[in-house]
Amino acid sequence: MTLKAVIFDLDGTLLDTLDDLADAMNAVLELRDYPTHPVDDYRYFVGDGMVMLVRRALPVEWCGEKQVNECVEAFRDEYARRWDNKTRPYDGVADMLDELTGRGVPLAVLSNKPHDFTKLCVSKLLGRWRFAAVQGVTDEVPPKPDGRGAALVADTLGVAPPDVLYLGDTGTDMKTAVAAGMYAVGATWGFRGADELTHAGARVLVSHPRETPPLLQVRPA
Repeated sequence: MTLKAVIFDLDGTLLDTLDDLADAMNAVLELRDYPTHPVDDYRYFVGDGMVMLVRRALPVEWCGEKQVNECVEAFRDEYARRWDNKTRPYDGVADMLDELTGRGVPLAVLSNKPHDFTKLCVSKLLGRWRFAAVQGVTDEVPPKPDGRGAALVADTLGVAPPDVLYLGDTGTDMKTAVAAGMYAVGATWGFRGADELTHAGARVLVSHPRETPPLLQVRPA
């Protein structure tokens, strides 16, 4: 039995967004005279939505609801100004998407970014490929690892969840795939490591995008 569709995470899977996310959040911190963070620290700050990114980056003593909400809005403004300064698709992503598109495989994106930013990133940087669904966080679609967003996307694709390959780079992504009953594949080129992905439920790890299309041909046991 073959897998019939692919749902991709966005940040750390299709697009290397880390520098722009870090620069935007550090700009918010600098304006408030808070300590900033090295870019690599943001590998563990991102992945669970904008609010969690802000909470993780703020000093503990300034994580009250008012401060967090103010910084979330400030981050949205900063990120809107610089989101595409350094963000690019990872090497090999274009070839992977070309192959999957050529084979007629339905494709979708599910991100913990707010929905408007998710659509913007895909349309501007991945616009040459057709995605049947592009979904970010909304009031109706909760952030991952809640599996409801993934189930909604699978329904849009017209493919049963067990027949969907879900590719992501964080433990949150793997938990999402497991919760939705999908085939969880961990991308080790992204923001997190192999141990996290395996521990969170990855069935297979891939170290380069080119390794993804062959997984559709024969579903491993």
